[in-house]
Amino acid sequence: MKPRPIDLYSDTQTRPTAGMRAAMAAAEVGDEQSGDDPTTLRLCAEVAALLGQEAGVFMPSGTMCNLVAILVHTSPGDEVICDHQSHIYGTEAAGAAALAGVSIRALPSPHGIFTARQVADGIRPRARTAPRSALLCVEQTTNFSGGAVWPLAQLREVRDTARGHGLRCHLDGARLLNASAATGIAAADYAAGWDSAWIDLSKGLGCPVGAVLCGSAAFVRDAWQWKYRLGGAMRQSGVLAAAGLYALEHHVARLAADHANALAIWRILSACGLFRFDPPRPDSNILRFTFDAPAVRAEAFAERCLAEGVRVRAIGGNFIRATTHLDVAPREAEQAAHAMVAVARAVAAGA
Repeated sequence: MKPRPIDLYSDTQTRPTAGMRAAMAAAEVGDEQSGDDPTTLRLCAEVAALLGQEAGVFMPSGTMCNLVAILVHTSPGDEVICDHQSHIYGTEAAGAAALAGVSIRALPSPHGIFTARQVADGIRPRARTAPRSALLCVEQTTNFSGGAVWPLAQLREVRDTARGHGLRCHLDGARLLNASAATGIAAADYAAGWDSAWIDLSKGLGCPVGAVLCGSAAFVRDAWQWKYRLGGAMRQSGVLAAAGLYALEHHVARLAADHANALAIWRILSACGLFRFDPPRPDSNILRFTFDAPAVRAEAFAERCLAEGVRVRAIGGNFIRATTHLDVAPREAEQAAHAMVAVARAVAAGA
């Protein structure tokens, strides 16, 4: 049997550990939809406390967290402001438009980090012919923009600019704990002052499914109704929530190891002179790079890497995204980096 590739496609590729599976099997459960699954309630309370928010609701996915937040914070015909490479804009099947009836004003920005001036310029003057600017959405860390970490001061500045114009503010924290691991800044400090924020459990934390969306008690009440409407209400969800509780106890501190592995890959790749990185150096567990040789195409590079036992993702714009996670050991990160260098040399030479 052919061995599994070293999978850098995404940190969604993680598989639950033996300890996590044992915690899931032992979970105390009830009916989540009736509000009496104790494990799910505990998870929501712990994540809300972690983010400094009043309450939380367990969701099947981060995509549902973003969609539900938009549904709560906006009305049909409103406009959402976000980055031009954000998950909400490009990777959620236009759910904001299809289900919430909102348009999106996408701000072009390096590494997914825009300025308060861009936010101010993107807010439309009230007019009967224009959509109402209603919601600002920010990713921390950025996703397809290369895993960049928003500086806390800049994050607060764009938030305050939006709030000063009457907008609500939503923090897409799919990898928020990666930002905390990179900077030492508490997740609650990043999420302070935002109307809603969430963390994903199925990426760096290694759970098989789930995310927790947080905000005020009133926000969570409305979010729960949208969760039900969208078919996201569950029954004995404690089996899944137990994985999240296990991850919060055992996997948060080790996120720094994923960052170290990403940096190790970057050092090997950057030393050979075949790649150009954007951001120039990884902030977290995501690397985004293209090629010095114009003849090297991302799709062909990804295919050749997979043939050599390394899975990476071509993401458009002739960029590759490589993402480290708890299923990638330091030795595998180094092995993958050397394989990518060899493939780049071969493809550039027309081999």
